[in-house]
Amino acid sequence: MGYRENPRPGGRSARVQATVHQSVHDMLATMDRADVTIPLIAQRANVTPSTIYRRWGDLQALLADVAAARLQPEGEPASIGSAREDLEAWVEQYADEMASGVGRQMLRDVLAAADSTNAEKCGTYTRYQLTVFIARAEKCGEPFPDLVELMDHVISPIIYRILFDEAPGADYVRKLIAKVMPESASRA
Repeated sequence: MGYRENPRPGGRSARVQATVHQSVHDMLATMDRADVTIPLIAQRANVTPSTIYRRWGDLQALLADVAAARLQPEGEPASIGSAREDLEAWVEQYADEMASGVGRQMLRDVLAAADSTNAEKCGTYTRYQLTVFIARAEKCGEPFPDLVELMDHVISPIIYRILFDEAPGADYVRKLIAKVMPESASRA
């Protein structure tokens, strides 16, 4: 059974989702992950387990939905200087947040779900943030890599390292950006 995206916008459905998500957050903050179950989440959220099963299907789908909601950016990335400076600051923060214990677990939750909907949402969130930088650079006439270059040569290596290797540091992130944005190009 697949997760149904916002079956009834607003109203009870939105309240149930918010309550269930908050219950999951609270439980993961205070309990061992292996002890979190749908019946316990339902009890804490004051809903029936069948409500959760009907909406999310299983625990992993629920955890993926909660993680994807937490990974959704609150707004556009900050504008602090040139497009390159903005990108560097954002990517360093992105790598740091995703490499944290919580960030790694959210990535794993999203990727462990049988349905790829939440993984696709997270990809969309990241691509949107990057298109903001691209648009800013175009507006200012700054040379800037395209979305595919940024995803393939900056974001993908970071995510790979977070999931399968050591967490990438700020130096590594800056080197990735330098490969797609040589210093000479940023002064052109």
